[in-house]
Amino acid sequence: MARTRCGKVWMWRWRHNPLRRRSDVADAWILLAAWLIALCGGLLAGLAAGSAVGHGLDRQRAERHPVSAVLTVNAPGKTSASALDGSHVWATVRWTAPDGSTHTGQTKVRPDAKAGTLATVWLDRRGRLTSKPLAPGEASLQAAWTGVLVGLGAAGGLLVGAQLVRLRLARRQSRQWDEEWARVDTPWGWKAG
Repeated sequence: MARTRCGKVWMWRWRHNPLRRRSDVADAWILLAAWLIALCGGLLAGLAAGSAVGHGLDRQRAERHPVSAVLTVNAPGKTSASALDGSHVWATVRWTAPDGSTHTGQTKVRPDAKAGTLATVWLDRRGRLTSKPLAPGEASLQAAWTGVLVGLGAAGGLLVGAQLVRLRLARRQSRQWDEEWARVDTPWGWKAG
């Protein structure tokens, strides 16, 4: 017995076919539009997010500046928490702001550092204690990863939304098929299902 080979018919929803319904064409257009919008929208969203994060990190690097501070008390020894974050501990330091006023605050220092040891703290433009800004390479990497994640999230959200629309359309198609089978079966006097 000869085997017949059934291949996949490409773009069947676009070809003229008496069995093709308007909902099949609508489904094809929804799928095409969803992919195009997801690709373009995801790319644009990713580029915009990456650029915004990059500019924000550049601004932080420009606004923050290092200041020398002095440890006011002996730093505590290593703790289990300091072993997890690179073996630094929190300690109180004192520094003089550019306007001449004296400030104190908490920063991370090496364990067992003695009072009077110099430490570097980072201040924002208002003179508040802040974290060290990211290096240019780290900032570029963070901006790129943010752009990639935002782009994938935007594209994924669009594709999920399109899939939900297609699911609703498939349910409608199924109801239409049921109605048409009911109309066809009734004149013949029997039910197929």
